[in-house]
Amino acid sequence: MHDKLTLFAGTLFLLLLAFASMSIFVVDQRQYAIVFQLGEVKNIIMEPGLKFKLPLIQNVRRFDRRILTMDVSKSEERFLTSEKQNVIVDYFVKWRIVDPKLYYQAVSGDETRATIRLNQAVNAGLREEFGKSSVHEVISSKRDAIMRQMNERANRDARSIGVEIVDVRLKRVEYPSEVSINVYSRMEAERTRVANERRSKGAADSERIRADADRQRDIVVAQAVSDALQIKGEGDAKAAAIYAEAYNADPEFYSFYRSLEAYRASFAGKDDLIVVAPDADFFKYLKTPQGKR
Repeated sequence: MHDKLTLFAGTLFLLLLAFASMSIFVVDQRQYAIVFQLGEVKNIIMEPGLKFKLPLIQNVRRFDRRILTMDVSKSEERFLTSEKQNVIVDYFVKWRIVDPKLYYQAVSGDETRATIRLNQAVNAGLREEFGKSSVHEVISSKRDAIMRQMNERANRDARSIGVEIVDVRLKRVEYPSEVSINVYSRMEAERTRVANERRSKGAADSERIRADADRQRDIVVAQAVSDALQIKGEGDAKAAAIYAEAYNADPEFYSFYRSLEAYRASFAGKDDLIVVAPDADFFKYLKTPQGKR
């Protein structure tokens, strides 16, 4: 009898323990939870902690409350700008669940279905904003404003499925490969044209500078020659004046001195030879100091 009571008590304890384990669940601080009763939403749990539910007739589904990322990369989808230019865009979206019940009702709590809906909303917003902007504005000057407006538009659609778009950022905006080749070819042609213009201008400037330098050189040389001739003329004039003064002072000595200079110049080397008549006036001072025969 005692053994039967012990067995009954143990069984009852295990049943109570199993009942308690099926009645208690924990909601992490990174999660939301929805309690379902016979397939219908019974309770929405927004705060973390130890929670209770009815076993067997109630079940729990948890949803991530953290910021999630939807990365749209390596896409070949094209967007048309206001310039009627096709561009390829890669972007990412930061989003989170803000209404678990609506999120469950809209996409059955399926993250894949949610990202598809978000991508459609963001894609439509991007197409609208790109259609009103040029490539330069999208890349630089109006990029932040475009992202802000597109974020507000996409968020209106995202709220309908219980989520919030935190941020949308462009990762890549570029032309398709066939357009890029044409763009690069035009850029190369433009750079080549500019380079040729600068080379031509440089060559023209070089010729102008060289011609100006040659002209200035000719002027300097001509001025130097003129100055040299003037100085030489002045020197010759002074020399002639000195010779004339010396001649007038003592004509005989002047004649004797000039003859010595002529002899020195004529017989400077050992092999010098001169053929003149013996009685020529050239040798008159070799005969007597007075030049007499």
